Amino acid sequence: MHHTPALPSDAATAHDKGYLRRLLSERNQTPTSGTGAIDAAIEQAFVRSVAILVLDMCGFSRITQRHGIIHFLAMIHQMEQAARPAIEGNGGEVIKQEADNLFAVFATPAQALDAALDTLRALSAMNTVLPPERAIHVSAGIGFGPTLVIAHEDLFGPEMNCACKLGEDIAGPNEILLTDAAHGSLPPNRYLCARTEHQIAGLDLHVHRFERCLFERPLHPLGAAYATPVAPSGRRQGALSDRDSTASSVK
Repeated sequence: MHHTPALPSDAATAHDKGYLRRLLSERNQTPTSGTGAIDAAIEQAFVRSVAILVLDMCGFSRITQRHGIIHFLAMIHQMEQAARPAIEGNGGEVIKQEADNLFAVFATPAQALDAALDTLRALSAMNTVLPPERAIHVSAGIGFGPTLVIAHEDLFGPEMNCACKLGEDIAGPNEILLTDAAHGSLPPNRYLCARTEHQIAGLDLHVHRFERCLFERPLHPLGAAYATPVAPSGRRQGALSDRDSTASSVK
């Protein structure tokens, strides 16, 4: 007779890595025929249908070779300062940051896309007052579907893998790419995307490149500070346009 694992009494603990490890250890010691209850407990505690945003900073090798790793680490810190308000302001949650990558989840792909757009807008504003060697550019990948989410730790799932491939391997500077699932769940007549085909690691990927919004979207209040950046002299620069677009010309 196989018992059903009980969720920890602490709601926060029910989603941490320690609880997952205990369940996986139990699963590895259980005959295959009896793992159903454990799998159900893992799904109940960790699997959520989420939109995943992966942001990847561009130019690591070139920048570190020219200016050193500390210079690039400072740029990573500045990128996070721009991205977190954009993510949280659009209802997202930052799950982890690894090197120059930032991973966040949202309830909908539209929220993830808006967060990516606000991040690009914030970085564009910051770049207007930064010297060229400190200009920050990111690429973004967005996926959507059932994903195993460990609170403030990690993400696992096919859409997570695809979002990583889009953001890290395929997208160029200031590009936002969406998976089929993410694009198919966007509200109609709100965003214009161009479909492309890519193959990576033996996978045929149907990719949708964000082109522009079909509506005027105001900057979220949490990102307003980045819309009018402070120049080194202390004076405010002009705010960016409300119409979002991505620029793929930066190399």
